[in-house]
Amino acid sequence: MTATAATTAHEPAAIPRHVAIIMDGNGRWAEARGKSRQSGHRAGTENIRRVIAQFAQRGVGYLTLYAFSTENWSRPAGEVRALMKVLALALRKEVKNLHKNNIRLLHFGHLDALPDDLRAQVLEALDLTAANTGMTVCVAFNYGGRDDIVQAIRRIITSGVPADAVDEALVSSNLFTAGIPDPDLVIRTAGELRLSNFLIWQASYSELYATPVLWPDFDAEQVDLALSDYARRTRKFGAVQGSPNRRRRRSTSIDGG
Repeated sequence: MTATAATTAHEPAAIPRHVAIIMDGNGRWAEARGKSRQSGHRAGTENIRRVIAQFAQRGVGYLTLYAFSTENWSRPAGEVRALMKVLALALRKEVKNLHKNNIRLLHFGHLDALPDDLRAQVLEALDLTAANTGMTVCVAFNYGGRDDIVQAIRRIITSGVPADAVDEALVSSNLFTAGIPDPDLVIRTAGELRLSNFLIWQASYSELYATPVLWPDFDAEQVDLALSDYARRTRKFGAVQGSPNRRRRRSTSIDGG
């Protein structure tokens, strides 16, 4: 079932406004082909362009990509350096094209730990695309969900807000994602069934979709499968079991009940 078919059978709201992706499996993709992990990261980065285009064509307004977590610094130093080089290369190759297609880039996470030249590239890309009005692509690089919440709490404390004035809306407005709608759909590739510290506040009511497909192989067909699965669900948002809003269980999804 294609995304086109899904939108015919369901109301337009069946297309998620915001999709977030945990891009997993680059290393396994490379190892299965007898290549270096760096080759896998390059292949995964090249796939980002295709996936952005596919989701934009299907009317998704926001796409967040989990590119590098705060925990990824514990990987071998050589792999971390390779990841930084891959990001720098991707910025050089892709930013002008994204700008040409009216795509806005945002960054979630900390830039201070990045090499100076890479940090400058990121800031330049953000500035170049800031006024674009098409899809917003958010790159979570050096990002951690728990750290996001801790930083938000620190900002609130520093601002002097009384404890009884702190509510969910205030916390949300102090997260890296302030001003961005929470993800409707979180996709994880390579068969893993966990969030891995990704948008853990924002994804509290997201629909979760897991696929065994490795990230470099996540193509247009896989995009359609994920969107069609989402379109068949009825979101509960905490509704009681057995209510009319109960969603159908799917074997391809992670369903907390």
